[in-house]
Amino acid sequence: MSKNIYALALLAVTAALVAAGCGGSDSSGSGGGAYGGKGGAPASSESTEASSGESGGGGAYSYSAPANGEAEESGNAYVALGSVPKLGMVLVDSKGFVLYDFHKDKGTTSNCYGACAEGWPPLLSEGEPQPSNGANASLLGTTERKDGTTQVTYNGHPLYTFAGDQKPGEANGNDIKAFGGEWYALKGNGEEPAD
Repeated sequence: MSKNIYALALLAVTAALVAAGCGGSDSSGSGGGAYGGKGGAPASSESTEASSGESGGGGAYSYSAPANGEAEESGNAYVALGSVPKLGMVLVDSKGFVLYDFHKDKGTTSNCYGACAEGWPPLLSEGEPQPSNGANASLLGTTERKDGTTQVTYNGHPLYTFAGDQKPGEANGNDIKAFGGEWYALKGNGEEPAD
């Protein structure tokens, strides 16, 4: 029950952030949601490091962003592995934000639109998604969303970030229920981390 209350509180904060920061809804889906950018295209080729403030599972978060200017210009999304406290190595985007799957999705078909997509921005790519930092290229794929944008999949799961994650290495969206389904981070083999 505490996870559901936490999820509702985070969604309320997310809604406030979206209303304040976005000034409206972008129905095109081409933006990077609450994080801006091009749906996961690399922000830079520099290393991203942040302290999680948590002990256990490694305590600190460290991830090296991919360095590929051509892919950045083409709008290709990157999927990488990053070590996250209490979860271990899980999928992250090019900025180091944790990527999640949604149990309400049916195969590669997303069921997250509208308010759901504001809180859980889909990882979009204008070109072929690229693996980095240990992600498995053979598990990467794409699916077309209802609005015509291309969402990145991993092991058949559409991928999302979470607006409640304010910095790289946070996994506030893991193991919560929202919008009619559970949300979980994914490991490099495409499976959810054990509790």
